[in-house]
Amino acid sequence: MGTKTADETGAETAGTTTDDEKTDVTGTDAADEVTEEAPHSEEDADELAAGDEAVVADGSVGVGQGAGAVVSAVLGFVSLTGSWIGTLAGARQTLVGQLQTSASSGTTVAKQLEVIYGDAWQATALWAGLFALAALVTGVVVLARPAFGNPARPQAAWIKSVSWAGVALGVVGLLLAVLKYTDALLGLPSAG
Repeated sequence: MGTKTADETGAETAGTTTDDEKTDVTGTDAADEVTEEAPHSEEDADELAAGDEAVVADGSVGVGQGAGAVVSAVLGFVSLTGSWIGTLAGARQTLVGQLQTSASSGTTVAKQLEVIYGDAWQATALWAGLFALAALVTGVVVLARPAFGNPARPQAAWIKSVSWAGVALGVVGLLLAVLKYTDALLGLPSAG
């Protein structure tokens, strides 16, 4: 809806325009062209709104995947270094073993070692194994998540790296927990 003269409109319909005619076109013509490309139906507007929501959702999915990767790595680290709950479970089992051995005065030294220290060692190993398993599962879920999401949007490299670290720490932690639980690693000393 620009300001054109009759000569200009005649020249445009003829297919020829001069430089003067091109400079006479105002910004309202450009605005009209943009509005012609805008959606005219509610269905088109809904599709655009859904696209905007998808962009927001993709951003939050990346944040969730990043958080899951960090959680996986931290759980794997905790499985290797020990946790408060594992230490507490080991101390509790030691106390239970002491109570059992004090109640029965005829127990052997080997039985006392098993009841007081062996069960506590296994309780600590069990909790370490649970943390390692949680790290492993969380890391695998984060790595597998893009297969069930938007395949066109790749996962950030740091998320993959941290997730793989969590998986690796989980595998090592699980292996060590099994070895500790079965007394293959640092088993109880012999009583004799």
